[in-house]
Amino acid sequence: MTSRKIPEIFTIESLRLRDEDDASQEGQLLSKILHLSGKKRTKYFYIRTKRELEEIIDIFEDSNYRYLHLSCHADKAGIATTFDDISYAELGEMLRPCLEDRRVFVSACQMANDVCAKALLKNTGCYSLVGPVKKINFDDAAAFWITFYHLMFKTDGRSMKHRNVEFYVKNYRLCFKNQ
Repeated sequence: MTSRKIPEIFTIESLRLRDEDDASQEGQLLSKILHLSGKKRTKYFYIRTKRELEEIIDIFEDSNYRYLHLSCHADKAGIATTFDDISYAELGEMLRPCLEDRRVFVSACQMANDVCAKALLKNTGCYSLVGPVKKINFDDAAAFWITFYHLMFKTDGRSMKHRNVEFYVKNYRLCFKNQ
């Protein structure tokens, strides 16, 4: 039996060095706004390497938080931390033990694709993967996620129902994959 998950956002972010200089930390901004809107237990971690990602995933698993938000660079083959590339198969292996009864939200270009969905949804117990299938702009992504989470938690602060997630995602043209 799984323990009850906490309806909070756990954000992991990694950017290129030049993005760090531009103060383009969308995940950090999102975390601050969620905190201001009443989600006081929101967690935010900035990482630069695959090894750090593995460590923070362990913290996510132990946190029992229900929602994982990944903010990074990606393409159809995998994601990038500041210094490492990670295939979707590798990411799936890292996350597989801790996705049961959780949702994954990604703010990364082209990340919500079939390869990533297979790696994160197949035999993991993960409820859904939500994110862009195309390239995105920082300002558009930040505005979308702030609006999405605000509406989701305003609708129900204790859970994200499938129908509500799907409704808001379809209205904003993101990709929604479920198990």
